[in-house]
Amino acid sequence: MVVGLGPERAACGGCAVYAAAVDWDGVLVLAVAAVAAPLLVDRVERWVRLPGVVVEIVLGVLIGPQVLGLVQTGVLLETVSQLGLAMLFFLAGFEIDFRAVRGRPIGFAALGWAVSFALAVLLLWGVGAGGAVLILAIGLCSTALGTILPIARDSGLLAGPVGPHLMAVGAVGEFAPIALLALCFSEGSHSGRTTLVIALVGLAVAAAVFGSLRRSARVGRLLSATLGTSAQLAVRLSVLVLLASVLLAAEIGVDIALGAFAAGVCMHVLLSALDEREEALVQSKLDGIGFGAVVPVFFVYTGVTFDLDALVGSPVALALIPVFLAAFALVRGAVTWVFARGSLVGGDRRALAAFAATQLPIVVVASATAVERGLVGEAVAAAMVGAAMVSVLLFPLAGLRWARRSTAAVAAEPI
Repeated sequence: MVVGLGPERAACGGCAVYAAAVDWDGVLVLAVAAVAAPLLVDRVERWVRLPGVVVEIVLGVLIGPQVLGLVQTGVLLETVSQLGLAMLFFLAGFEIDFRAVRGRPIGFAALGWAVSFALAVLLLWGVGAGGAVLILAIGLCSTALGTILPIARDSGLLAGPVGPHLMAVGAVGEFAPIALLALCFSEGSHSGRTTLVIALVGLAVAAAVFGSLRRSARVGRLLSATLGTSAQLAVRLSVLVLLASVLLAAEIGVDIALGAFAAGVCMHVLLSALDEREEALVQSKLDGIGFGAVVPVFFVYTGVTFDLDALVGSPVALALIPVFLAAFALVRGAVTWVFARGSLVGGDRRALAAFAATQLPIVVVASATAVERGLVGEAVAAAMVGAAMVSVLLFPLAGLRWARRSTAAVAAEPI
């Protein structure tokens, strides 16, 4: 409150102070970059099909403090970026259809991830990674489900034979590393009061899941009745569950991505009380909030905060980019290709392997944690993140090409 002013003027004074404290020019430039990304993707599509995520990160690097200096790091952008990260994992969890992936796909995905993690540990131990073996292995054996889902969905890949296996491999490859990060590298501690809150929320989620499995007519009626009104109960409930899960994750000292992913899974189960058309409508609204607003902020801000100087100024770091890229392809791609034998053939099998090797968000989280703990240097972390960016550029493109070849081959077979 500004002393000596009336309520209205005090409020205005507070707004002025707040406006001066926030770099609104930087916010606007970041928003322009988010809008420019799909326009650039569309412009160059005739020559090469670039994932929008890669363009957003590159634009973030260009407008960031190490190149043009148009956007600086700050509390507001950091907060919205973290919300975008949470929304990305929430949508990844929400997208998973456990009825489609249960059985053989999820079983082979879990076994394949365990082999990937063991292989990553052995490789890192063999090269003498020391105390960084565990955190780097967690990054190497991840799969960027939230990043590849829009690419796979827009291309129609999810509707084909690759879809259930891609969902299963991505779900395990995203959830298991985040769970390990929470288990091994969480720093927070919580009180008995927080434990009670967590228990109560757990009971509420369990009750909601049980009710949705029974196809509650009342829940379905309320959710359906507000889809076309200003109430938007399904969307508000999704946002509430997301924010509550992020708060709980922060309270107990684990990464917010774990809570967001679990929240997405819970909301998918809860909203199964709707019919397929209404559930698709809710997902479209959530995609609009996520991919239309906050998720691009996360990727652009990742480019803004990317340590380009540490990468370019270190020949070792530059040399490590293809090394990490090859490790992604071996640890996740090759292992997934082996375990997909008998389930997929030809181009579909190679496409699954390519998408499984695509990494980014968890690599960003794991590398940042490793730097904070003093386990690796900034140059190594920048090389790992840089390799993850390249994986988002190359691997999905290769996967889509292989999948199209497989489809063309099937179409060419005589009937």
